[in-house]
Amino acid sequence: MSKLVQYIKESYDEMVHKVTWSKYSDLQNSSILVLVASLIFALFIGLIDLGFENLLKWYYNNL
Repeated sequence: MSKLVQYIKESYDEMVHKVTWSKYSDLQNSSILVLVASLIFALFIGLIDLGFENLLKWYYNNL
């Protein structure tokens, strides 16, 4: 049990004194970048899916 308490104390000390936390503006910029990249990726995958769907419909209709 004492090892668990020591672990919690050391973890708390590290989080408070040794971890560098990003500024809120940096987090906003990163979040916007991730959102834009995710939307572009989703659009790209959606276009590929639409292309394959149309290709397969054309193929099966011409059998």
